[in-house]
Amino acid sequence: MIKIKTIKSIKKRIKKTSLGKIKFKHSNLNHILTKKSRKYKRNAKKKSIIKTNNKIIKYILYI
Repeated sequence: MIKIKTIKSIKKRIKKTSLGKIKFKHSNLNHILTKKSRKYKRNAKKKSIIKTNNKIIKYILYI
């Protein structure tokens, strides 16, 4: 069977929680923040959990 290479760019951006779920950080918080609402920025600070394709991501990244 052929070895599947890990996707390094994804590996750097996600982490596994203690329950085995995968969390990630939202984008669009670096610059041009004056146009974005407070609610948008506040919610983007929080980490979120990936709800779909968990099995595929875990298989590719060997988490």
